[in-house]
Amino acid sequence: MIEQNIIGYELSAQGADTISGFNPVTLETLPGAFAVATEAEVDWALHKAKTAWRSYRYTSGRQRSAFLQTIATELEALGDTLVQRAVAESGLPEARILGERGRTCAQLRLFAQWAEEGAWVEAIIDTPQPERQPTPRPDLRRMLVALGPVVVFTASNFPLAFSTAGGDTASALAAGCPVIVKAHESHPGVHALVAGAIQKAAQRTEMPDGVFSSLYGKGFQLGQALVQHPLTSAVAFTGSYRGGRALFDLANQRTTPIPVFAEMGSTNPIFLLPERLRQDYATLALQIAASVNLGAGQFCTSPGLLVALDDAHLPLFVTALKEAFAAQPLLTMLNPGIHAHYLKARHHMLQIQDIEIEFAASANTATLQAPPAIASTGAPAFLRHPTMHEEVFGPFSLLIKCKHLQEMEQVAAALQGQLSAVLMAQAEELSRYTTLIQLLEEKVGRLVFNGVPTGVEVSHAMQHGGPYPASTDSRFTSVGTAAIRRFVRPVSWQDCPPALLPEALQDDNPLRIRRIVNGVLQ
Repeated sequence: MIEQNIIGYELSAQGADTISGFNPVTLETLPGAFAVATEAEVDWALHKAKTAWRSYRYTSGRQRSAFLQTIATELEALGDTLVQRAVAESGLPEARILGERGRTCAQLRLFAQWAEEGAWVEAIIDTPQPERQPTPRPDLRRMLVALGPVVVFTASNFPLAFSTAGGDTASALAAGCPVIVKAHESHPGVHALVAGAIQKAAQRTEMPDGVFSSLYGKGFQLGQALVQHPLTSAVAFTGSYRGGRALFDLANQRTTPIPVFAEMGSTNPIFLLPERLRQDYATLALQIAASVNLGAGQFCTSPGLLVALDDAHLPLFVTALKEAFAAQPLLTMLNPGIHAHYLKARHHMLQIQDIEIEFAASANTATLQAPPAIASTGAPAFLRHPTMHEEVFGPFSLLIKCKHLQEMEQVAAALQGQLSAVLMAQAEELSRYTTLIQLLEEKVGRLVFNGVPTGVEVSHAMQHGGPYPASTDSRFTSVGTAAIRRFVRPVSWQDCPPALLPEALQDDNPLRIRRIVNGVLQ
């Protein structure tokens, strides 16, 4: 039996081509065939989404909240079936999948609360001043409104939390935008289960037909068709720099360009300040080794750069770090493509003349296990070699040795845009590194003190997205409630008759939301 594409409330398998799931641990093809979508099905899904948007954008926050909460309930009802398929398709341990399912449902419920609370529309009212001289002021009312159909590209490294019902989908639906999800080729079985749960939730809560669709594809064709379809209003992507940039370029080649919110990873440098390193080198080595090797290094926030002063205490840290890396178990990577790319990038980095190999586990080409590695170089060499600045997606980290604080600052200034950076420091020494801190603030979306960058809290204050090339627009986050702002735009109503105003802008404030009225938060 072939698993069909979901187009609103209907199922479709117009094409003859299919894809299958793959177990990266056993290297076996998994049961099930999934129909690759045709261009006609893309067009059908987008037209349904556009029609749905015309009513869905006017649904109340309470209605969207019920929809999102029902999705979470339906996901939980899938039980062990979902968990075991995710384990089989990703090679990740069951505990990781259970945690990821919990995070996925939690963020759906967080966006449900945010949609119902309603203040995210940022309502602003400037009441008229007809007597003002030399010109009267009109009545002006402004709020955020839904953009339109959003295409979501799912991630390989999070089969649930950054996938079909992940943060991109949750935030777009909360904003009032229908969603068309492109399934990741590594997780077709998981996608089928989750997409079916979303479709069921839409029907149970009486959402408009077309509020959600999901399509299978392989290669570049489906993604290109979705991005360049004239009814697509925005794109959300989590993945590689190459993939995100390709989608960004496609979107800007359209007759009407659209925003692409691509989170493309980074090297997430950890700056080890000398006093903290002197006192805690052994603990830091264990903490950093665990972070670099977490999930076989397949996190966009994995620390790929370490920066430290080359003093008497650094060799002690390096020795402890090598021991901690050697104690790490070899973990399976998500798919053959990621594994091959990691081995190639690791090999290329270790062959650079100014690189010194500190530790490199042997690769077993009969499996998809990722052999971890640590390398080191001096700050002048790092500043000369652009290749050293590139992300190696996997359990790899490059230590940059600096002769003095000025070199450390030069390294920070030379960094590309990052999702995050870390300062490991004693509180009393931070005051001597204000320039370094300010340089890092220019480069990152999240600055972490005395922690590791892996682990991104889903909250109101989280910023997961940094200056290019970490993301295509550093003003927005892909994690936390502020992610909703990617899929809206501001509209002002001038001298609008009261009966035509949205509830959020009406004088009596029937939604009871926070608003700015004549410059005062109420």
